[in-house]
Amino acid sequence: MPRNRSIVLLSAGHACVDVYQGAVASLVPFFVAERAYSYAAASGIVLAASLLSSVAQPAFGALTDRRSIPWLLPVSTILGGLGVALSGLGGSYPLTLLFVAVSGVGVAAYHPESARIARLASQGSHSSMGWFSFGGNVGFAAAPLLVTAVVATGGLRFSPLLVIPAVVGSVFCLPVLRALEKTASAGSGAPTVTGTDDRGSFLKLSLAVVCRSVAFVGLSTFISLYARQRTGGGTAAGTAALFVLYLGGAAGTVLGSRLADRWDRVTVVRMSYLVTVGAVAGIVFVPGPAIYPFIALTSIGLYVPFSLQVTLAQDYLPSRMGTASGITLGLTVSIGGLISPVIGGLADATSLRTALTPLILAPALSWLLFRTLPEPATPFGAEPVRTPGPVAAPGPGSPFE
Repeated sequence: MPRNRSIVLLSAGHACVDVYQGAVASLVPFFVAERAYSYAAASGIVLAASLLSSVAQPAFGALTDRRSIPWLLPVSTILGGLGVALSGLGGSYPLTLLFVAVSGVGVAAYHPESARIARLASQGSHSSMGWFSFGGNVGFAAAPLLVTAVVATGGLRFSPLLVIPAVVGSVFCLPVLRALEKTASAGSGAPTVTGTDDRGSFLKLSLAVVCRSVAFVGLSTFISLYARQRTGGGTAAGTAALFVLYLGGAAGTVLGSRLADRWDRVTVVRMSYLVTVGAVAGIVFVPGPAIYPFIALTSIGLYVPFSLQVTLAQDYLPSRMGTASGITLGLTVSIGGLISPVIGGLADATSLRTALTPLILAPALSWLLFRTLPEPATPFGAEPVRTPGPVAAPGPGSPFE
């Protein structure tokens, strides 16, 4: 199967899975309206899905390091959709928590193995990995539209219809898995992973991802309210700010992978974080509608490193690619979510502007950490290209060629 087709299918499947990362939060207003859940109860539902998913991902990563489990992709996709689909049935709060937790486990099981397979299918291409990550961004952003279209039509009793993306996503996985099985039967195998684990660099990278997560989660939580304050606008001003933040993320993911095909990943990520420092400062201090370009620049700056950090983590821990993917995509991201209540408490005690000001330091810390990181040689046989120029076509022999 041609490499590009495999990546397109994996990206589409990734979008179908990450719909369920955004779906739980999108269901909260409907839970509050139909079941009279308190805000605390509603936030508990989101926490049950996101925290369990983030913490479980490294465990699934360690499991996939011991053995390849490609069938986990369609199974986990269905599990993620089934949990969300069942969460709208019945009125029991414990059952609702259980169902969204099941969805979180499905999402957690999907990402480490899918990232490993996508890396093999891409033959180490940063551009291909960027498109794989882009699929997840699209799915996350589409979740509110999908949930509103379904649940606003017929209420929570229509929630079983939300399983449809999971069914579609599981079907997208099948041709890629058949290609893997065919390759294994032919005896050509996957590329041999070489290299020594660099745990020190992986730790620094993980800390940089934590700082990035603090900045992005903090802004995504409060940017709508802050934009309304700074522009003097209403709900539309806040919604526009959140839309720009998400849209810029999708653009940044693709841009980052393209830049990394011309320059090394560490340099691209380092410069991106440096630009983000100024962009976040613009959000905090620039008044009026001029805040929107800074929101877009911040989003792009925070998402340029997104897929590059995953491949860097895999290259720093070549013998434990699943663990590296699970920690980078899951555990470090959840820590950013834990900081949001601190920002909210500070905003209650002072002002939202004061509470958001420390977020300027987050990309600055990421930049400092990346200043000491080396560019690893990729375990897929392709040395990083460090100067502008045409990207060489992949050589023959790939299991996805």
